[in-house]
Amino acid sequence: MDRAIVEWVPAIALAIALAATAGIRAWLPLFLAGLLTRAGWLELGASFAFLASTRALVILAVASALEILGDKIPAVDHALDTLGTPLKLGAGALLAAAAFGTVTDPLTSTLLGVAVGAPTALVPHAAKSLVRVASTAATGGLANPLLSLLEDLVTLAAFALAVLVPLALAGLVLLAVALLAKRSTPRPETAGAA
Repeated sequence: MDRAIVEWVPAIALAIALAATAGIRAWLPLFLAGLLTRAGWLELGASFAFLASTRALVILAVASALEILGDKIPAVDHALDTLGTPLKLGAGALLAAAAFGTVTDPLTSTLLGVAVGAPTALVPHAAKSLVRVASTAATGGLANPLLSLLEDLVTLAAFALAVLVPLALAGLVLLAVALLAKRSTPRPETAGAA
């Protein structure tokens, strides 16, 4: 039993942490995962080795650059957010499945990736979208390129944390989910209220 815990806990933490980064940028975490896997610094399941192929790295690098640059243009960033929702959920599922692939078979890792990765990616994506709507309303979109740059930096830092200390980042993601769930829960009315 101890061996299972030793194998599964880091895989679960890495899956959650990597999927969370995909909620901010869809393509950059996939590119970084492929690059680090190719360099031998990150272990992903064997079924996901394609992420480290030259073809995948070129495609992911171009997609990352287009997403990052397009997100700096106020009209384009909203279109990217709308189109990016399913992409970010898919990227989160793929990254989580790749992390689970180190401890289980391809089918199970894929199912776990979808069950864990997609919802995990949705949390930062939803938060980012709310911030963007507020920024657009308050500044007419003028602050959005600066927010986009901040999102790029947060994605890079979160990805580094995901690889270096996945348990810490996974804990932060779970805390954010708990806080969001608590905030969205309706409060019961007090007995003496009219």
